[in-house]
Amino acid sequence: REMIDEGTLLIDVTGGRTGQVNGLSVMEIGGYAFGKPVRITATAAMGKAGLINIEREANLSGRFHDKGMQIIAGYLRNRFAQNKPLSLAASICFEQSYTGVDGDSASTAEIYALLSSLAGMALRQDVAVTGSVNQQGDVQAIGGVNEKIEGFFDVCRIKGLTGTQGVIIPAENVEDLMLRDDVLEEVRAGRFHIYPVSKVEEGFEILSGVAAGKLNGDGTFEAGTAFARVDERLSSMARTLKEFE
Repeated sequence: REMIDEGTLLIDVTGGRTGQVNGLSVMEIGGYAFGKPVRITATAAMGKAGLINIEREANLSGRFHDKGMQIIAGYLRNRFAQNKPLSLAASICFEQSYTGVDGDSASTAEIYALLSSLAGMALRQDVAVTGSVNQQGDVQAIGGVNEKIEGFFDVCRIKGLTGTQGVIIPAENVEDLMLRDDVLEEVRAGRFHIYPVSKVEEGFEILSGVAAGKLNGDGTFEAGTAFARVDERLSSMARTLKEFE
């Protein structure tokens, strides 16, 4: 936390950034567990490489995190590649992380960063994200929910509470909440927020402020929505790549 306060570890808790989300992790030292935010970034371009897990390329990704990345790729194919090839070269990275990464509790944050990059839409940095996801876009329960919320709260307090900050969590984890009194006080006063979600779309709407969009019968998404922008970008990539072949 001192490194975050000093600016050595880069964490934004205000403003908006494209292709960037605050994920949450839990560290254990001497039998004490505490949560901390981690900057997750994504880039996307035309290509055939698919989804590149930078942590795996650096031998820092565990098998459960690898599985989570494959699930994200499955989600993208299911949502956006029913009527066109997924002509995508994208990478996802845990920035300033030099130890191993495992588990799938950052899957929703990784999806949001990737969708943000594809849509060219900025996401809120004052709201952190935790949650596992399946190929259908259902947000699933994770461990350490209290430590993760408290960890982000502590960083926001160090950098300055604004009244808009909060954490997106799986709805299934609500019954697990046993937060510290100081966190509860801010939540009850409306100065810190907990957002339970059940679907990927719900969380993306909170972060972007734009409707995700439902799928139309012709395979397109509702006009003016976030997913319509993602779909248009992927369609453009597919057309352009075909011209180069």
